[in-house]
Amino acid sequence: MLSAKRAGRQLHGGRITHAVLIVFTIGSLFPLVWTAIAASRSSSRLAQTPPPFWFGGNLFKNLEIAWTDANMGTALLNTTVVAGSIAAGTVLFSTLAGFAFAKLRFRFKNLLLVLVIGTMMVPPQLSVVPLYMLIAELSWTDQLQSVILPTLVSAFGVFFMRQYLIEALPTELIEAARVDGANSWRVVWHIVFPAARPAMAVLGMLTFVMAWNDFFWPIIALTQNGSPTVQVALTGLGRGYIPDQSVIMAGALLGTLPLLIAFVVFGKHIVGGIMQGAVKG
Repeated sequence: MLSAKRAGRQLHGGRITHAVLIVFTIGSLFPLVWTAIAASRSSSRLAQTPPPFWFGGNLFKNLEIAWTDANMGTALLNTTVVAGSIAAGTVLFSTLAGFAFAKLRFRFKNLLLVLVIGTMMVPPQLSVVPLYMLIAELSWTDQLQSVILPTLVSAFGVFFMRQYLIEALPTELIEAARVDGANSWRVVWHIVFPAARPAMAVLGMLTFVMAWNDFFWPIIALTQNGSPTVQVALTGLGRGYIPDQSVIMAGALLGTLPLLIAFVVFGKHIVGGIMQGAVKG
């Protein structure tokens, strides 16, 4: 009886716990707040010592300049298409491959899994030259598919979904569906996807953020005047003999706001998916 009461009792943090959480929260929010402060000031004020620690009156002016100079409207639309396509493709293909490696039996399964995991150890810089030669041969330079297609599936996503489905998806449930006459696609649609939904939400969130912030490959495959993503478009704000730091900060703020809005809108569902996966595990 005593153990049951302890198990149902909610834990409460002490003053030290709250103090540590407050410090970490302030430290996490400071870069974003400082970006907004710098975007609301002039470049000459940012160069002074001490720097400003409160908002100025140039925020909307700098945002308008950054929006126009960086062609931010097109860049945000392109980045949404790129990040959304990469996230959807990674979640879909990684779930299918993870299910195959976790529950299906086929020849050379362990060898193929080792090869997939081994690709995570290859530096991405090694594939830049042959990948660029390939997209140039296909006439995909400065087109969004040159950024989307090479990253539609990731070795990390396959391994992540495999590890989750090993524990979250009972083999007996798949065998029961087979006995009832369900084919592979019905098993995937009605059993695998519902069981993998929490992990799919986490993987989709991580992939979307990484694709949104990706800079290395898009700056090679795309141009600022063609079909830029946000990160490529922001490079144009730093050009010139004396770059306007306040406009650069305004552009960085514009590129960050969609991620913040997405987290505010979908954060409850993402956290709920993580907690659901934790309870199942």
